[in-house]
Amino acid sequence: MSRQVYFEDVDVGDELPTLRLTLASEEVRRYALATRMPGPRFMSDAAARAEGLPGQIVPGNMSMALFSRLISDWCPEASPVRLSCTFRGLVHPGQPLILRGVITEKHASDHGNFIECDLILENEEGERRVTGTATLLLPSGG
Repeated sequence: MSRQVYFEDVDVGDELPTLRLTLASEEVRRYALATRMPGPRFMSDAAARAEGLPGQIVPGNMSMALFSRLISDWCPEASPVRLSCTFRGLVHPGQPLILRGVITEKHASDHGNFIECDLILENEEGERRVTGTATLLLPSGG
């Protein structure tokens, strides 16, 4: 069980714990069906190749969901205010993925205690496939 993270516990430059995972083809297919993603490119390698792609791809919103998982694994109490992504390359199931985050800003106001994070999803070769930023509301420890 992880300890609760409070606004006072974090500093600019702190890194979120790295998340490493490999998505299975079937996971991607189930996600695409559940979210009603159009296009066969999310269903199988053969269907994606028929569309001219090198193989099955992970939906962009699934990559964004992985960023949300990175954040919630680190701090379940964090309330996301904003999450944005830039898709820089295709993400394929069956390839090891590494997700990282770093705190880039920290500010308190009458509206709450906020941090800004830079987020990266890369493959094992270090190629950045998705980059993003997040604004999170963190609880105060007192």
